[in-house]
Amino acid sequence: MNPHLNLLQPYPFQKLRHLFENIHRNVDLPAIELQIGEPKHATPEFIRQALVDHLNGLSTYPTTQGLPMLRRTIAEWAMKRYRLGAIDPDTQIIPVNGSREALFSFAQTVIDSNVHKPFVVCPNPFYQIYEGAALLAGATPYFINTLPENRFKLDFTQLNEQVWSRTQLIYVCSPNNPTGSVMALDDWKALFALSDRYGFVVAADECYSEIYFDEANPPLGALDAANQLGRTDFARLVVFNSLSKRSNVPGLRSGFVAGDAKIIEKFLLYRTYHGSAMNPAAQAASAAAWGDENHVIQNRRLYAQKFSDAIRILSGTLPVQMPDAGFYLWIQTPISDTAFTRQLYRDYNVTVLPGSYLARDAQELNPGKNYIRVALVASPQECSEAMQRIKSFVMQLS
Repeated sequence: MNPHLNLLQPYPFQKLRHLFENIHRNVDLPAIELQIGEPKHATPEFIRQALVDHLNGLSTYPTTQGLPMLRRTIAEWAMKRYRLGAIDPDTQIIPVNGSREALFSFAQTVIDSNVHKPFVVCPNPFYQIYEGAALLAGATPYFINTLPENRFKLDFTQLNEQVWSRTQLIYVCSPNNPTGSVMALDDWKALFALSDRYGFVVAADECYSEIYFDEANPPLGALDAANQLGRTDFARLVVFNSLSKRSNVPGLRSGFVAGDAKIIEKFLLYRTYHGSAMNPAAQAASAAAWGDENHVIQNRRLYAQKFSDAIRILSGTLPVQMPDAGFYLWIQTPISDTAFTRQLYRDYNVTVLPGSYLARDAQELNPGKNYIRVALVASPQECSEAMQRIKSFVMQLS
């Protein structure tokens, strides 16, 4: 067996199931589950119909590179969204089966395990796929703690010269899961300078990029930042995006990667052997989704309503604040995050995720400790009810 498998830690939801063992929850209240970042809004009918209309595509093998029609649609969307002069759909874009599988397999392409002790840098807290990808590629994860003192921004000075000199890949997530922080242009400028100096690749996870609260000010994306800084070839940069959150189609498993043509070429070669081509019906539905913005605007309005209600209900009870973007509340707890989660589940039948399950001990602290992640993915009514229960629980504690 691959010995690196022994380095993998249990997934957060596995830990959560263990936390709830032998707990008898309050069945007098209907369950409200806010622990998983799985959108619960209805999938738009036109996307469903596009999938049905192209089921005849199941009779043919798809190509790993994807249909030209889909790549062109993604390129058009990216040029408009990120104000790009150009992006080549034939050399700089690949459709993928959701950002998760691509984020994981990308490390297999980038990491040279023949180099002594290669490092992969990740934010902390983080999406656990980054860590697993690093370990199974034969690299060691190094963490940058994102802390409330600087609004959960990445502080690149936390890592020294010795770490950066061995770094081959960095995962960044903007808007961030779970904190909701968004990288500014100066943050990207600093990161690109480090990449130029040490030669590592930047993997930008942007699967939450389309959940934001001001239609006139969408979050800055990595492609946009690179373009503004004159890096029009997107050197050593690959961006990962997904339809799951944007279009409420997590079961479609559809996203894309885009960026440095040289890296995309190698990733395409890897994926040809990996057997990760998207089925043609899913590609047709994906093209329909990327080609429409009206449903995304409506989706954002639902999230904006839920955040407004949540902040109003919890203010004065918990130190809650609006994230820059995304659909998570990252809330500091008055007791340990695990005790808070367990008792809330037991007494009020609301499920959230302990922040410590999303982080690792690094630089003598766990930055997720005494936080919870609350995914505002249920209906507005359910989310408001959950916030009222959380408020009652906190008042009971005090």
